[in-house]
Amino acid sequence: MSFIDTLSAAWAKNDSLLCVGLDPDPAKFPVHLQGRDDAIFEFCRNIVDATADLACCFKPQIAYFAARRAEEQLEALIAHIRVTHPGIPVILDAKRGDIGSTAEQYAVEAFERYGADAVTANPYMGRDSVEPYLAYKDKGVILLCRTSNPGGSDLQFLDVGGMKLYERVARLVASEWNTTGQCALVVGATFPTEIARVRELVGDMPLLVPGIGAQGGDIEATVHAGRTKAGTGLMINSSRAILYAGKGEDYANAARRVAAETRDAINRYR
Repeated sequence: MSFIDTLSAAWAKNDSLLCVGLDPDPAKFPVHLQGRDDAIFEFCRNIVDATADLACCFKPQIAYFAARRAEEQLEALIAHIRVTHPGIPVILDAKRGDIGSTAEQYAVEAFERYGADAVTANPYMGRDSVEPYLAYKDKGVILLCRTSNPGGSDLQFLDVGGMKLYERVARLVASEWNTTGQCALVVGATFPTEIARVRELVGDMPLLVPGIGAQGGDIEATVHAGRTKAGTGLMINSSRAILYAGKGEDYANAARRVAAETRDAINRYR
């Protein structure tokens, strides 16, 4: 199945719009895992196994693995998800953006080396820098649009022919780039007004929404702004609030409890 088909099935099966972000920081791991060569894999695997029936997708952030030379653990983690939880898509959060020939290699990295179902990418070098990802017809390409960080307004609010730049990106992706129906957009939960504007521009295209939990985004406002008429269309990401809900050996159970609370809070407003 394609990324969009798998995501749609996960929305329905798990009754969930929750994306569990995997940003492993060994300094925050429980004591019994610290110092282990496989600590990153073990920590993330237990989080995944504890929350898989509560999530619509998982989103490992590649920098947290690469900075610690843990790329092989990332490969093993994604392989584990694909085998053990095959109905849950994996988004490789890499935010790649480069010329076409280099993007080809990044696409190989994301889809062939790691086996991700989708990848985040930066659209600001234009369509030719995105084409190599779009060539994988069954994969998802999730493009930055209105990001959750405060500094995003420095560029994303610039006027471009009577539209804000983020609006131009949303319209361009929806009208010209999404020819095979595999695109989605990143829109931060910290800006619900902009989520609503993007939804207006792109119809039912999926939106990856970071920014709830530790970043302070409001769940009710996010859901009301971004849901489709069918009550789906969102991948609402929470990372740190779930990953580090517990500090002892029962950390996975604590993560499950917070994930369940977050999913249920999202569903109250669908």
